[in-house]
Amino acid sequence: MRLFYYSLLVSTALATSGMAQEAAPHNVILFVADGLRPSSVTPRTAPTMTALLTGGVRFENSHSIFPTFTTANASTMATGHLLGDTGDFSNTIFSGFRVPAASNSVTPFLENDAVLGQMNQQFGGNYLNEETILAAARAQGYSTATIGKVGPVHIFDPTEASGQLTINIDDATGTAAGIPLASAIQPALTAAGLPLATPSRGANGVSGTATAPGTKVANTVQQQYFASAATQVVLPLLAQRSKPFAMVFWSRDPDGTQHNQGDSLLSLTPGINGPTSRAAVRNADNDLQQLFAALYELGLDRTTDVILTSDHGFSTISKQSATSYAIQPGYSYPGVPAGLLPRGFVGIDLAIGLGQSLYDPDSNYAQVNPTSAYTASGNAVIGDDPNDPLVVVAANGGSDLIYVRQGDSDTLARVVGILSAQDYTGGLFVDDAFGTVPGTLPMSAVGLKGSAVTPQPSIAISFKTTDTGCGEPTACGVEVADSGLQQGQGMHGTFGRADTMNTMGAIGPDFRLGFTDTAPASNADLGMTIASILRLDIPAKGKLVGRVLSEAMKRGGPVPSSSRQTLDSAPDANGNVTRLAYQMLGTTYYFDAAGYPDRTVGLQ
Repeated sequence: MRLFYYSLLVSTALATSGMAQEAAPHNVILFVADGLRPSSVTPRTAPTMTALLTGGVRFENSHSIFPTFTTANASTMATGHLLGDTGDFSNTIFSGFRVPAASNSVTPFLENDAVLGQMNQQFGGNYLNEETILAAARAQGYSTATIGKVGPVHIFDPTEASGQLTINIDDATGTAAGIPLASAIQPALTAAGLPLATPSRGANGVSGTATAPGTKVANTVQQQYFASAATQVVLPLLAQRSKPFAMVFWSRDPDGTQHNQGDSLLSLTPGINGPTSRAAVRNADNDLQQLFAALYELGLDRTTDVILTSDHGFSTISKQSATSYAIQPGYSYPGVPAGLLPRGFVGIDLAIGLGQSLYDPDSNYAQVNPTSAYTASGNAVIGDDPNDPLVVVAANGGSDLIYVRQGDSDTLARVVGILSAQDYTGGLFVDDAFGTVPGTLPMSAVGLKGSAVTPQPSIAISFKTTDTGCGEPTACGVEVADSGLQQGQGMHGTFGRADTMNTMGAIGPDFRLGFTDTAPASNADLGMTIASILRLDIPAKGKLVGRVLSEAMKRGGPVPSSSRQTLDSAPDANGNVTRLAYQMLGTTYYFDAAGYPDRTVGLQ
């Protein structure tokens, strides 16, 4: 009944929307369900999302951008550019300077408003080096708002830190580290009975240990606050202004719950397909349902496009290896079961393999014994002097970034040799500046080399991916992850298809009805499409851009043709080949999967 109601609601509203004059651009709401896999969207678990995908446009050939992390994909949605232009290469990167808001670490975690502000200060006022769609919309006189998960929402307008021009409500709202609330929002929140500070995740934030399971509940309290703020405060205010608006609503679920879920401690099954993960999908769906209901009640349904996406897919964590130094006899780590990888295993393996000292950039650069300890967040500064390191590792999860001194080809070759000998390595990508490196593909081949102003990674390692044999590998993917989470919990970030396959759909006055778009589409395309809907002309500095998804629009043409191709590296001394499977539509590239063919979902 609920599914039928929302299908009827949306279809009826859209059927009459063509009668209205279209002198002004329509409104846009971008709803990001963090970590939502297409296989999770069913009429039972996600009726509202199912209605959107059935009644509007379903992009069935969709793509997250590698590395498949949150801030990276937020940057590409926000600008329409690939990561080689935005420089937001992963959630954690090497900044090239000690970031005060990250405890002076050179490997800051970017899901932090204060860290983003200091990155802007360091890199010419805008670390992305591209104007975002919300900044451009704001400059053109539109109303703009971002609500939800801290970090990615601010990336949509990262240079606006006053809170007065773009409404911003995230996890840090009401704290010294957050963006101030707009003056018009504070009394409205109070009048609605909502606090001026965002509630915490509570029990949902509990990740557990190797002996105690993680959370068994979805992020309901915090997300209900965001949904209430959006529907009772922000949308009514935007409606009163009587001018076009662009709003981003970023749902932490199902991502946060899939990471922390305690359904599968140390076991690969059910992994991220257990009841707690399903509850998280329902939680995100409930938020979207409330937004639709508010649009209808406010009379905004006929003039508002709603775009659904996820920043990436998801996989179950494996901590298994037979080659890492960290699992060899005589090596043990606090809280880590024997035979399983600790967090920071890449830094451990490189420090031991290179014969260099290991320092923790997130613990005041304390020296760490790699045979018995790991760094606080898995990040590593390696060399004789932590102030002038030989190698820096930015640990992220399903992939890591490795930075080598500029021009140090000998060290780079040694690092590649160490990693290519590991059974957890799923594929390697190397900065073009180092030339052709056997067994690896150049970063330019996967959109990681462009006009970015942040430090260029030397190596990106995608970890091994496989599946549990459920018959649909993208629904039950498994990946080795450099993370403090446990085997059986959830992660993303690899170049396997379980992580690159995201969920994308759209419905509203600008989109076709009941349409399945088979052409390749990506999160970068969403940035370009939203800019087109809002009639924004945004000058570009870089050339790595997506396309407007015109075939999905009411006035669009037929589905354009595309081709599938592969690119192989030369084999290394161990016979390893990094293969890229991609699609081309005109001059736009879409990356399906990449890595060693026998260790990468989508290539196996």
